[in-house]
Amino acid sequence: MQASWVYNGTEPMKIKKFLQSLGMGHRLFNDIKKGQGEFLVDHRVIRPTTKILPHQPLTIKVAPEMADPQVKVSHAPLKLVYEDDNWLVVDKPAGVTSIPGPTVDNDTVLNRVTGYLIAQQSPDQRPHLITRLDRDTGGLMLVAKHHVASSMISQQVQQHRMLKEYTAIVTGSFEADHGTIDKPIARREGQAQRVIAADGQPAVTEYWVEKSAAGFSRVRARLHTGRTHQIRVHFAAIGHPLVGDPLYGGDTSKYQTQLLHASKLAFIDPFSQKQLAFTSPLPDEFEI
Repeated sequence: MQASWVYNGTEPMKIKKFLQSLGMGHRLFNDIKKGQGEFLVDHRVIRPTTKILPHQPLTIKVAPEMADPQVKVSHAPLKLVYEDDNWLVVDKPAGVTSIPGPTVDNDTVLNRVTGYLIAQQSPDQRPHLITRLDRDTGGLMLVAKHHVASSMISQQVQQHRMLKEYTAIVTGSFEADHGTIDKPIARREGQAQRVIAADGQPAVTEYWVEKSAAGFSRVRARLHTGRTHQIRVHFAAIGHPLVGDPLYGGDTSKYQTQLLHASKLAFIDPFSQKQLAFTSPLPDEFEI
């Protein structure tokens, strides 16, 4: 694949610094530098130490990635919210796993996206899942169609600059319509359940109460960190476990899986430098 940008600075800048400012990781730059691709300015191949001048176009070229032979191909349905040369935004149904594992290895989102790219005869056929969801959580997932896109978005992921909002149905009502849960989350050896613990990783969830009725509330939660089970752990910790979540004490009288939906996703596209934002409609069970 290839991608191009125009340098709009006022002083000459090394191409490495320019690409890093756009989001490129060290590993991809070094791979291209070592011969796994090319840097071009004004359509001329240049050395990785070259400085780019104001208003010059910079292009990178890398070889396409073939499908991973370890990933089984699935042609099961895939609901796409958005697609361009670099990204897929998938609306995952609850009950589908994100990546292959010991229990499911042939019909996850990764298997389905691989099958989709092969069917589309895409030059790159090894997708990279940028965001993942628990099996029982539905909603928006971002997939990079090639490893350049995966590298370019990595800074936003690591620095938690990607906007991710979820909608959940929780037990009880709230005194305030807006709040922040700031409690560290830890993993305990041999346990699937995460816990609030002083020695855990920092975790911050901001939330807004959208509606309360009949002893339940629908909340919109924004992640400022990305810990496993973060929303489920945090709301259980403040006495409002998610409905249908047996792992964290939620009411399972009507639902046996948590009512949690990835309803909004937004990020700065490192290729166009424009914000891309997406929403996913709520399933019927989120109406209270």
